[in-house]
Amino acid sequence: MSTRICSKADRSAYFARREAAKILRCVLQGDANRKAVASIKSLVYSPSVRNKKATYALVCQTLKYLPLIKDLLSASNVLNSKWKKQEELMYMIAYDILFGQDIVLQGDAEKFLLLRKNALQTALARLLVREKVKSVDNLLKKYSQAPDVSKPRYVRVNSLKLDIESAIQELGKVNMVTKDDMVPDLLVLPSGTDLHDHPLVMNGSVFLQGKASCMVAVALSPEPGWEVLDACSAPGNKTVHLAALMKGKGKVIACEISDERVKCLEDTVRRSGASNIKVVHGDFLSINPKDPAFAKVRAILLDPSCSGSGTATKRLDHLLPSRHATDVNDNERLEKLAAFQRKALEHALSFPSVERVVYSTCSIHQIENEDVVKSVLPLATMLNFQLVAPFPQWERRGHPVFEGAENLLRTDMAEDMEGFFIALLVRKTTADYIETHISDNEETSTDNGYANSFPRKVKIKPSLSSSRCKLLGRRPVPLPFLRMRRMLKFSSLCQYRSNKKCART
Repeated sequence: MSTRICSKADRSAYFARREAAKILRCVLQGDANRKAVASIKSLVYSPSVRNKKATYALVCQTLKYLPLIKDLLSASNVLNSKWKKQEELMYMIAYDILFGQDIVLQGDAEKFLLLRKNALQTALARLLVREKVKSVDNLLKKYSQAPDVSKPRYVRVNSLKLDIESAIQELGKVNMVTKDDMVPDLLVLPSGTDLHDHPLVMNGSVFLQGKASCMVAVALSPEPGWEVLDACSAPGNKTVHLAALMKGKGKVIACEISDERVKCLEDTVRRSGASNIKVVHGDFLSINPKDPAFAKVRAILLDPSCSGSGTATKRLDHLLPSRHATDVNDNERLEKLAAFQRKALEHALSFPSVERVVYSTCSIHQIENEDVVKSVLPLATMLNFQLVAPFPQWERRGHPVFEGAENLLRTDMAEDMEGFFIALLVRKTTADYIETHISDNEETSTDNGYANSFPRKVKIKPSLSSSRCKLLGRRPVPLPFLRMRRMLKFSSLCQYRSNKKCART
């Protein structure tokens, strides 16, 4: 390619167009296959992209006016077979020629379209007449479908590298900064604040992460020293948040099946400075819960693949060609996603030592949220799990489609500028189990208490949850009742599997 770069700005624009074209191709191919690799932001802010700000702006603006650009290129009939193979790059250049900055003869692609600028402008003039608008600005407004979203900039302070007061002091030099009233280590900055090139972001001292996304790891609340499994972890923001909540102690097992997304995950882990994260390149569903390597997992964060409908505005999904897909196709896709999500949640509950499971999506659809939780509740109950309300002070709860749905958490597209869903399942302690199933009809007197039915001089071996019983102000439960509980649980589980098998046949 013969390339003549005239200035630093021209050079930057030249490379930004090519980086943007690669990202746009990835986005459009993923949309055509209904299987996006990542959001536009995730792709743009990967380490390989140099001019992130210019690349992101160019991708967004081109995608916003893509139908218009396609109409003009088609009407002008300027693309030959050679350049049609690089149509994403031609979209970028056509946008700059007609609506963006002035460009010079930098590369062969720019030179090709600049020599045909008159044909493009003639097609634009005809389109103005056809659409009955008087100016290019009015035409752009007619084609633009981006909603007006004014959302605060949320910044999560990585406590493994920086304390929150230092972050406030540094970020407050040029911005107004406040602490979030609900999520620890989360700061709120004015809408539109651009921090992508800020040193604290670049070195992993802070992460640009939405409030709802931060609420997921906090809902799980793993304790320092635990082993935690992040089932579908890339790009890794929630993974490193878990490590920070655990103060770098214990272990976070980050599982990711995609080759490309593993690279992104590893980069996020590296920037965070977390030393207690082990990346596992593989399918979460292929993990054997009985494998000794996972025998000590006490908490699982399950944020599986979903429709992404709750972050569609942020991802610009509403601008993708698939927005014209039929409802039948959408329903089929949602049903397939929900089937996978149910299977993944059932798998998470099957780990023998797990005490807490968080299931979350960035979807607004009931089929991916309440319906998934409702479908696994019989199994969860048999395994002694119960729904617990994360962030009880949060007003927006689950859709009332089953008893207990008030324990689910939702964020709203209009109120919170994104739609997330969080379900927290906690395995009852042995003391809770005895209290629920045995002590309902007991008086406050200890005469009929099961612990008191043993001779006082006999030393009773406490359960593994005795430390939790002390925190709750309850007595440890004797070992015989643990065995009874296991027998009851095993019998119920066998019955559940038998019923499920019969239903399939």
